[in-house]
Amino acid sequence: MIGPINLLILLIIGYSVYTIDKKKKNIPVPVVLLVIGIGLGFVPMFADVELTKETIFHWFLPALLFISAYQYPVKALKKHGGEISILSTVGIVLTALLMSLLFYYSLKPVLSISYMEALLISTILTPTDPVSVVSILKQSTNRETIADVVEGESMINDGTSIVLFTVAAGIYFGEGSFSLASFTGEFLWVSFGGGLTGIILGWGISKLIHLTSDSRYQIMLSIILAYGSFFIGEEIGVSGVLATVASGIMLSYEYGRAIKEKHFRKHLDGFWEVIEPTILSLLFLLIGIKAIDYISFSLLGWVFLLFIISLVVRYVIIIGVVKIRKTWRKAYGWKEVFILTWSGIKGTVSVALLLGMQGKGAESIQSISFGVIMFSLILQSLAIYPLSKKLFSGKS
Repeated sequence: MIGPINLLILLIIGYSVYTIDKKKKNIPVPVVLLVIGIGLGFVPMFADVELTKETIFHWFLPALLFISAYQYPVKALKKHGGEISILSTVGIVLTALLMSLLFYYSLKPVLSISYMEALLISTILTPTDPVSVVSILKQSTNRETIADVVEGESMINDGTSIVLFTVAAGIYFGEGSFSLASFTGEFLWVSFGGGLTGIILGWGISKLIHLTSDSRYQIMLSIILAYGSFFIGEEIGVSGVLATVASGIMLSYEYGRAIKEKHFRKHLDGFWEVIEPTILSLLFLLIGIKAIDYISFSLLGWVFLLFIISLVVRYVIIIGVVKIRKTWRKAYGWKEVFILTWSGIKGTVSVALLLGMQGKGAESIQSISFGVIMFSLILQSLAIYPLSKKLFSGKS
């Protein structure tokens, strides 16, 4: 739980960072908040602050997903739908499997780790969470293609990663067994069911929004859509993540067909542009505060090795995907692949998954996973601007 005074302090810090920081492209705000949060973790008054999987999933994640989906250009999804869908489905499965093998054989000589533990760690680390990376890429390159692919992939692969993690955790903690047929069936139901649920709800709410010109009701309906699609999806056994993403994209699509699109978007944009930094401020400060409870400093060297492995695996998978089609091979050279790889930052969903683990062996898995996430958030976020600027400077 977060006390009212603690909550107020965190909000003041978050808003101050967003206000003061004038060079977000050089030092992304989430990294600043994360470092401040780590410092707050040593302050006694924040010792009892809790961050749980439920808090992230029920309060933070639906809003963040909805904002990304609602603001994501539909034309970009149409243009890059092929590579985005492969990267966020088959690509995620292959990434998890390859990482698990490399993690297992890398850690086995020094740590008592089973293959299932390595697989569980890899499924925790598969979701990507670019947060401020997308805006940085648009500022530092002359093209929006890479930013669109990174953002589109991150919205969809969260749902895929959660399914993989659920299956792996069920096997590891003795709550289930693996069957390729049952996994495929569950994956298809959860994924397509979540998408269909979001499309239906997004279409329905968009029609209601068109019936009123009162901006207050439009905002209320958008909040209902963001959280309602998530909770309804979870309640009926499909992906709440994909339901929220699909609902946001559907709402944006319906707005694009409306004559009064600017009128409809004006007030919604204003509302969600205030909500997003509020949520991000609290989330990254809380992640920083809880980091000291999970990171094992004695394992930092090995954790850094896993971080490097995760980057190598992502690079290999992306190379494999772009070679599928001739047009992709032309569009994505080694520079584009490198930036796509570096933009695959671990974050919110990964933290939520590891926080939800309970049972024998959970602590070691949480410690290793949290360490990799911290390396990813800090190193990748800080380096994305200079790297992308150097690689694409002057490129049209």
